[in-house]
Amino acid sequence: MEGREGQSSIAAARYTLPPSRLSCEDILFCIDVDPESLVEMKNTSVSGRPFTRLESIKQAILLFINAKLAINPDHRFAYCALGKTPFWLKKEFTSEVDSAIAAFRGITVDSSAGHADLTHLFKVANHEAKKSRAQNRILRVVLIYCRSSVVPQHQWPTTQKLFTLDVVYLHDKPGPDNCPQKVYDGLVDALEQVSEYEGYIFESGQGLTRVLFRHMCVLLAHPQQRCVQDDIDIPKSLTNKSPAPDPAPTTDQECVPVSSQ
Repeated sequence: MEGREGQSSIAAARYTLPPSRLSCEDILFCIDVDPESLVEMKNTSVSGRPFTRLESIKQAILLFINAKLAINPDHRFAYCALGKTPFWLKKEFTSEVDSAIAAFRGITVDSSAGHADLTHLFKVANHEAKKSRAQNRILRVVLIYCRSSVVPQHQWPTTQKLFTLDVVYLHDKPGPDNCPQKVYDGLVDALEQVSEYEGYIFESGQGLTRVLFRHMCVLLAHPQQRCVQDDIDIPKSLTNKSPAPDPAPTTDQECVPVSSQ
């Protein structure tokens, strides 16, 4: 018994995790407003009109916000858009869902976009991250990018990592007029260079809203609780399973004939 108790105490000490408190998040959404954000998705509305990428992005963000607040109502959100450079839609971080709806009303597509410079976005995020840290919070930037042939540029020191960057990349199929793989590689480089915690990047060229929603649901994961992206095994695909057969009756459950008398 003494030996077992000693082994149990060693095992308990080995697998005990130190208690830690997760910081509440300030999440800055940056929405690409290049003309490619108006590319139609494969899904249609009730009226039969196809949703655009921008409309689907708005729906996905609202889904994310409501789910995130259900997990912890103290998370806060702000919104900006990316033309050639980023600009604010709603600068104040708030937990109000109506704030997102109001910010979306101010979105207009930038027909002059093309070149995309993320340097100013990172500067803004760095400034906001310092304010978040002063309140014992952490900052995350969620960039939703839609350009199939424009590799985003940035200049940022590798030693300065005060926020986490997530990216969702919606693009066209590869072709002679675009280079989504080069764009994706550029986004990966930016993510790895600026992220404080594990940042995730997801891409889709399928034009399906459900794929976008699935990616946004995975991004609900708190940066301080994440595994590396290569180890993600969710969401799992659903397969049709045949119902389990009823267990065979045991001896005690066998029916006993009842006398008619």
